[in-house]
Amino acid sequence: MTTTSPEQGDSLSDAETERVDVQHNVGWLLKRTAQTRPDQLGIAFPKGRSPDGKRQYQMLSFKELDEDSDRIAAGLLESGIPTGSRVALLVPQSIEFVSLVFALFKAGMVQILIDPGMGRRNMVNCLSAAKPEAMVAIPAAHLVCRLLRRRFSHVKHLITVGRRWGWGGSTLDQLRGSPLKPDSVRAVKPSESAAVIFTTGSTGPPKGVLYSHRNFQNQAHEIQRFYGIEPGEIDLPGFPLFALFNCAMGVSTIIPDMDPTQPAKIDPVKFLETARDFQVTQAFGSPALWNTVGRYCEKHKEQIPTLRRALSAGAPVPPHVMRRVRGLMHPEGEMYTPYGATEALPVASNSATEVLEETESASRQGAGTCVGRRFDGIEWRVIEIDDGPLVRLEDTNPVSPGAIGELIVKGPVVTSKYVTRTDANALHKIVDPAGGFWHRMGDLGYLDEHDRFWFCGRKSHRLETSDGTMFTLPCEAILNTHPAIYRSALVGLGESSHQVPVFVAEPWPEHWPNNSERRQRLVKELQSLARKHDLTRSVEHVLLKRHLPVDIRHNSKIFREKLAPWAAKKLGVS
Repeated sequence: MTTTSPEQGDSLSDAETERVDVQHNVGWLLKRTAQTRPDQLGIAFPKGRSPDGKRQYQMLSFKELDEDSDRIAAGLLESGIPTGSRVALLVPQSIEFVSLVFALFKAGMVQILIDPGMGRRNMVNCLSAAKPEAMVAIPAAHLVCRLLRRRFSHVKHLITVGRRWGWGGSTLDQLRGSPLKPDSVRAVKPSESAAVIFTTGSTGPPKGVLYSHRNFQNQAHEIQRFYGIEPGEIDLPGFPLFALFNCAMGVSTIIPDMDPTQPAKIDPVKFLETARDFQVTQAFGSPALWNTVGRYCEKHKEQIPTLRRALSAGAPVPPHVMRRVRGLMHPEGEMYTPYGATEALPVASNSATEVLEETESASRQGAGTCVGRRFDGIEWRVIEIDDGPLVRLEDTNPVSPGAIGELIVKGPVVTSKYVTRTDANALHKIVDPAGGFWHRMGDLGYLDEHDRFWFCGRKSHRLETSDGTMFTLPCEAILNTHPAIYRSALVGLGESSHQVPVFVAEPWPEHWPNNSERRQRLVKELQSLARKHDLTRSVEHVLLKRHLPVDIRHNSKIFREKLAPWAAKKLGVS
């Protein structure tokens, strides 16, 4: 085993792929932070209130978090789980979750992470397809899998977080009783598997994406370098996995009091209370989370004066959300909107300043959403739209500058393959003769003269009508300029090449028309608005819906596949 490694943040080259080193393990990033900043707060989790009503927190320093994960890693190995095994992790957002994530990395096991918000059926299907050999879970999850034991016959090792009942195995408390060992982090190759993370399933069944240790290492470095994140900062992340990056960057993680599967329903009062308790400098949230918090702060004239960096991802961030977030931050703070996907993150980023001062006006006229400039480690191209597989790069046809096409990306943060629903690999990966591969993002748009990508919608969401192709985001942006409309979705009904375009609009709650006369008036206003623009002139049908169906991870990405059958039924179209 070698004792050298690339300098912090250097992308790991192909020549280094075969080198085995303890420092290539993602778990080493926490240990390095614990060695350099042992007494700094590593993580805090809300734990009720004192008699006087003050919020209480469970807190661990980086040294304590590192030692806790070391003991758990040793316990996992002593329990008989072989290194390299796939281990399903079914534990809610907590300090235990973060400690277990790093323990599994350190032990050289491949953790399976599934968003609980996807519902029981999808969770069971994803878990069954991933074929875990071990399960670390709360009692309720163990019980469900025990009832469905035929689908989980491959699970040989059980670890219970909480009280163990009749299913055997060990408990987390027992693992924590393991002694500390100097060699707690297993040496790995950068290309070795580290995790399987599932997509949201917004454009089809969820797929299991294989992450290597190199993917995670480069993600942490790209994010820290691009945004200038400094050790010692304090983050309030509305998405649990961001704690992984924080520990790698020497940033304290304050877990908010919220249901991470329903960010749109966050309690702004609790969010603001926690932000002030720790004087947070950074916060991450989906557009839905920031919409809820921003509207509350605007109404009640509240702020987070220490907040200097806000991040939002998961779906295009509306300008009205950016304005509100900028208003609640430190005057010199900035909001950023990283762009990417489960398979490739981060790819690009934009700032609220650039959007509000430059690109918003073009977006309102149907230019699409500018996601910004690519990260240093990313290569990208826009090719002709193709719904079939593209085996090699020479099979692709680049589009002319400014033309809408399909985005493909390449770089060290791009994952290599799907390990469930593996038929999707042929549709999403393109071999590069020069080495490596390109990932097809499934997103449509174009590159401008500044090499910025303008997102125009998902490839699977485009409409093929008698008048030509229609792209969702540019068309929806026009309808969204109506002051009563929060968001809208363009869906197509009928056969391909002759689809009938239909708008489904969600008004702001305070603007919902509460009788048929007002509903008809609003629909006519929206139809008139659509007729004034070339992109939307052919849309005759507009429907209103109180709540558009959205993804389970961020509550922001619209499930258009669910809207099309609903709209067809409303309009009586077969």
